[in-house]
Amino acid sequence: MTLIVRSESPTTDRSTVWLEGRLDAATFAAFDEAMRDITPLVDNGGTLVIDLSALEYISSAGLRSLAQLRKQMHDREGRTLLLNPQPQVKKVFDIVKAVPVAEVFANVTELDLYLDHMQRQMTAPEG
Repeated sequence: MTLIVRSESPTTDRSTVWLEGRLDAATFAAFDEAMRDITPLVDNGGTLVIDLSALEYISSAGLRSLAQLRKQMHDREGRTLLLNPQPQVKKVFDIVKAVPVAEVFANVTELDLYLDHMQRQMTAPEG
């Protein structure tokens, strides 16, 4: 099976990437290459959302690619958030503790609530 990577960058502070298929030893290089084209579209301090709803399998090579991506975004003061992982993929994250639980969301509503909360914290008057 192959990996299909689609992306949308409606604003420079947020991009969404959809993964379909398998992120493994045979496909991680294509993923890394696609992300090299996508991550520069996100401003420093921006958010990269990775939708995993159609990702059927992830191996250690795929986990390594996601970890490198998270580090690149972190180095630019940005965030990488994972959305809609299928149960078998979420189980891998749980087992290896590769992704902080606070960065994995079950659906778009949950993600939007988190992003709204984070923005309100940034704009709330101190006092």
